[in-house]
Amino acid sequence: MRTMTRRAMRGVGLLCAAALSLTACGSSDDDAAAEKTVRGSDLRAALKEGGSITVWAWEPTLKQVVSDFEKEYPKVKVKLVNAGTGNDQYTALQNAVQAGSGVPDVAQVEYYALGQFALGKSLEDLSRYGADEFKDDYSPGPWNSVTVDDAVYALPMDSGPMAMFYNKKVLDKHQIATPTTWDEYLEAARALHKADPKAYITNDTGDAGFTTSMIWQAGGTPFKTRDTEVTVDLAADKGVTAFTKVWQKLLDEDLLAPIESWSDEWYKGLADGTIATLSTGAWMPANFVSGVESASGDWRAAMLPQYEKGGEVSSENGGSSLALMKAGKNKDLAYAFNEYANHADGVQARIAGGAFPATSADLSSKTFLNTPFPYFGGQKANEIFARSASQVPEDWSYLPFQVYANSVFNDSVGKAYVSDTTLAEGLQQWQKAAVAYGNDQGFTVNK
Repeated sequence: MRTMTRRAMRGVGLLCAAALSLTACGSSDDDAAAEKTVRGSDLRAALKEGGSITVWAWEPTLKQVVSDFEKEYPKVKVKLVNAGTGNDQYTALQNAVQAGSGVPDVAQVEYYALGQFALGKSLEDLSRYGADEFKDDYSPGPWNSVTVDDAVYALPMDSGPMAMFYNKKVLDKHQIATPTTWDEYLEAARALHKADPKAYITNDTGDAGFTTSMIWQAGGTPFKTRDTEVTVDLAADKGVTAFTKVWQKLLDEDLLAPIESWSDEWYKGLADGTIATLSTGAWMPANFVSGVESASGDWRAAMLPQYEKGGEVSSENGGSSLALMKAGKNKDLAYAFNEYANHADGVQARIAGGAFPATSADLSSKTFLNTPFPYFGGQKANEIFARSASQVPEDWSYLPFQVYANSVFNDSVGKAYVSDTTLAEGLQQWQKAAVAYGNDQGFTVNK
């Protein structure tokens, strides 16, 4: 399913930003009781005793998970609240944390936003429940996104390993081979646009989530955080350089459709073949089925093109986790629900509902891998997605204030799409804005 990584939260600062001595936001409860190890017997006792928890989430498959959980544990009541999608929920969550009341027990938090809540000390470290032993149970990208050093701040709900979706009918019509490298992709873009001036290899009007995912795939690590010390390198980082080298040529030669993703014009372009490829997360198929129905059978999935021929490096685009709020009132029950939803029986219910799993066992299961996709001409596309998930570099990290950084992306990098500003120049402007903001919020950035 589509997750909302592209939507930037405006007007919401870093959690307890002025207090980044890292004292707890909304709670100063750091005593030994809060840190005690919780064993399976403790959770079973909590489930048997029962109680109620509140879960803030917008992801639709959780409705079935809640129903199944309450059926299995009839003394537990789960109040599932949609407090808004992505940014809207984060705003409400931040307000509740600052007010010290109304904080849910569990909250859905996208991977790119998790660091802000973790550094604000709003989240419970799930290591004390044994979650630190789950590393091998999840694909690398999502697990890396929910962990910081030895702390586990959430359990992965899903993942968005990237793939290149391509319109086979269009490429075959113009005798263009499916590109396997970014150099071949550039040549395919030129050949396609020459054969049909109305057709483009893909669309792009500037998007922070897409750009960071592409830098990730190129081997980049432009963001590094240790405690409150942050490094931002959007100039010399090897992934930034590799990505901009290719993408700047596409921009300079007018080979990208100037169409915003998720617009009516975008869906039309995917349907009529004037947008021929799309590099995005494995949650995309459901959107093809529902929004591009007329092109069923035309599209296929492939691994992302590579910077080095013969390589098979991927990255993530999208995905969410479930985190326990430190100010939650019933942490044992909250964790039991979280584990049920993301590490136990609830995972199958979510997969059946259309979620793309982050769990290694499901990604490698024969049932999952052998599922044909009628939309993709019967292709077993999960084989591509699972392979992609296994090839995500583990050294990527987001900024601890990535939500803010994404919100000002189009004020800087976005200029490259509408003016003579180059991508490299725009990224350096983005870095300048991120550095200034981070230092204002109490971090030590690039010092």
